[in-house]
Amino acid sequence: MLPPIHHDMGAHMKTTIDIADSLLAEAKQVAAARDTTVRALVEAGLRQVLQEQRSRSAPFKLRRASIKGKGLRGELQGAAWERLRDLAYEGRGG
Repeated sequence: MLPPIHHDMGAHMKTTIDIADSLLAEAKQVAAARDTTVRALVEAGLRQVLQEQRSRSAPFKLRRASIKGKGLRGELQGAAWERLRDLAYEGRGG
């Protein structure tokens, strides 16, 4: 059994939307099964879409993962990537 959708008790504005008959019929069935209303389903759907949009709009931010090092050892300053990679995997097989 699916959990009921809770109503937001804030202010409400009336509006009219056109919904395809088949979609409305299915929404009514889901609402009845969840013991809620089509209005609550529509509001939940809008909240989900808006939250996804907000999440997508937020720029990716790489977390700080420094280990408080002081960079490469002196003898490795300016070393080629291949040399650094070889040292990183040294003794690990393959």
